[in-house]
Amino acid sequence: MHALEIPLTAELERLAAAGLTRHRQRLDSPCGTRAVVEGRAMLAFASNDYLGLAAHPEIARALADGALTWGAGSGASHLVSGHLRPHAALETRLAAFTGFARCLTFSTGYLANLAVTPTLAAGRDDAIFADRLNHASLIDAAQLSRAGHHRYPHGDMATLERLLAASTAKTKVIVSDAVFSMDGDLAPLPELFALAERFDAWLVIDDAHGFGVLGEEGRGSLAHCGVVSTQTPAHPRILLMGTLGKAAGVGGAFVAGSEIAIEYLSQKARSYIFTTAQPPAVAIALIKSLELLQAGDERRAHLQSLIRQLQAGCADLPWQLLPSQTAIQPLMVGDNEKALALSQSLWERGLWVAAIRPPTVPAGTARLRISLSAAHTHDDVAALIAALQALA
Repeated sequence: MHALEIPLTAELERLAAAGLTRHRQRLDSPCGTRAVVEGRAMLAFASNDYLGLAAHPEIARALADGALTWGAGSGASHLVSGHLRPHAALETRLAAFTGFARCLTFSTGYLANLAVTPTLAAGRDDAIFADRLNHASLIDAAQLSRAGHHRYPHGDMATLERLLAASTAKTKVIVSDAVFSMDGDLAPLPELFALAERFDAWLVIDDAHGFGVLGEEGRGSLAHCGVVSTQTPAHPRILLMGTLGKAAGVGGAFVAGSEIAIEYLSQKARSYIFTTAQPPAVAIALIKSLELLQAGDERRAHLQSLIRQLQAGCADLPWQLLPSQTAIQPLMVGDNEKALALSQSLWERGLWVAAIRPPTVPAGTARLRISLSAAHTHDDVAALIAALQALA
């Protein structure tokens, strides 16, 4: 062992002793509820493919046709020579779909979040106000900024109001997940918008887990809460980040906002300027995905019926489901090793449900993150409930 590796080994041993080691599972099949994992057939409740579109044949065909027409890569960043017609078409469709004036596309949601907050709040006389349970990419974005970083307790609007009232910052930016990825609950978006209005702040919303699932035609959490609608276009102070590899079933992300705000990001956001654009075939696939999202009311209704079935079936278990109206249904266990043991017991029964432990969630709140999909059947959910009841 090289001397440089000694502290790394010690940290790896500490993670293992605390039950925090993570392992990749190799899928031998396309993403779906019926997965072949390391050669074993499993009923999967572990992905973010909320509408079952990741392996949809129409999207796959659009991706293949797009590659044959536009090639495999974009060749450069958007601002150099990598902004192809499919990228422009996708951005136009996304802006109209979400109710914003304009949008930019990114290769990942992480890059999209890194583009927004540090660009809006770039100086030491600016301030960021962030929910304590925000996604890691939002936390990292705030830390990249030179602005002051104020974290308020999860969903605590009274504390946020006090922080905003006490702030003398030149630019204020409120940052929140819409649907929190490990709890499945929805941020109080109308209240956040009202505070942004009152204190003249930007409102940055990460709708990774609501886009495609919530709102009219799957337009997302802002539409679901009435902050944005087809009759009420988005306010210029709102910037929306949405990912395209979850409910949309493909990959990438976008940031939507006003014409001025998006132009500003395109000129100033480092993770946009210095990143090669996605392959144009991905944009072609996403245009098809948007068509399926808009026509997906039956899928979303089925997903809601599965959520109700799971919640009713788990009501008497010793582990509590957190209240969530989304596809994310966290089953609280508490102890790391117990969460791992429960996940392993389900695995042995042919059910794949991920155990989530710190630092992804706070210490003492290890859980199973049950991810439902419109591709699941009621029999699938019944099988999971029966296994949990047997293990209880």
